[in-house]
Amino acid sequence: MAGSGSSMLYSFLMFTVILSLQEMYRSKLASTELYTILGGFISSLLFLVLLTFIGNYQETVGAKTGWGAVIIAEAVALIAASTVHRVCITTCFLFSAVLLYEVNKISGSVLSVQTSDSRTKKYSGRG
Repeated sequence: MAGSGSSMLYSFLMFTVILSLQEMYRSKLASTELYTILGGFISSLLFLVLLTFIGNYQETVGAKTGWGAVIIAEAVALIAASTVHRVCITTCFLFSAVLLYEVNKISGSVLSVQTSDSRTKKYSGRG
């Protein structure tokens, strides 16, 4: 697993690349209904990588990550989606909600595995 510093760098680079490509092809993304939905999905990917960046930054600084990071990342993603098409805002919000649910579910399962591993190591060492 990558450290928080390298993960922060990679997520920032991914954010920059995705945003640049989205802005380069925004006329194409606004041309049909299917491309408009794709534009919303691409903006939700911006939400995901920006949330990763903010979370890693807060972990590096030592601050606690909370709903503020989610709100900031969602606001930036919705603003980026609004530059493509109005419908992209709605689809970005819906895709971002699904992504946030999945990330929360994965995070919970990884956390439970880590705590059970640490308990197993702690109790097995006392034998």
